[in-house]
Amino acid sequence: MALVQPLSSVPAVSSAGGPRPAAAAAGAPAILDIEASGFGRDSYPIEVGYVLPDGSSFCSLIRPARHWTHWDPAAEQVHQIHRETLLVHGRLVTEVAQWLNDQLHGLTLYSDGWAHDYPWLGALYEEAGLVPGFRLDNLRSLLTEVEARDWYATKQAVSNELGLTRHRASADARLLQRTLLRLREPGRDP
Repeated sequence: MALVQPLSSVPAVSSAGGPRPAAAAAGAPAILDIEASGFGRDSYPIEVGYVLPDGSSFCSLIRPARHWTHWDPAAEQVHQIHRETLLVHGRLVTEVAQWLNDQLHGLTLYSDGWAHDYPWLGALYEEAGLVPGFRLDNLRSLLTEVEARDWYATKQAVSNELGLTRHRASADARLLQRTLLRLREPGRDP
């Protein structure tokens, strides 16, 4: 996939702590995930989250721009974020985009939903009038064929172990990072 150089719960922003996986410092990629208002062409980002190689994370709800009106109830069923929650607790588009630039400058982050996350990230930055200071790449580019083959089963096992009940941006990013780390554990049977 082409790379473009320019590219929580209710609280609008959180630096989720919690125990950091011991293996995180040893080659874990930075992962970004975006939740959106829908799945179609007029959808827009409503939450962005990431987890860095050291296990630190960030998540923010995004207040929709005035002209961002598309809302898909099917997407809401997945992420469980209500539009009203965004209007009350979401941060301004410019604030989120600037925060991401400040925190992620020069990094490459990976997304398992690159084909969706990339345009949503583009919509965020276009609305903010900014250019991303980091790159977004497809998580698949990091996987060997064996890792790709075992991805979904491993992801489900890790999800079950973590007891994840929410489909939210930073939780999803952490799940993806830990899945990759699990696939790369020494002595793992290919």
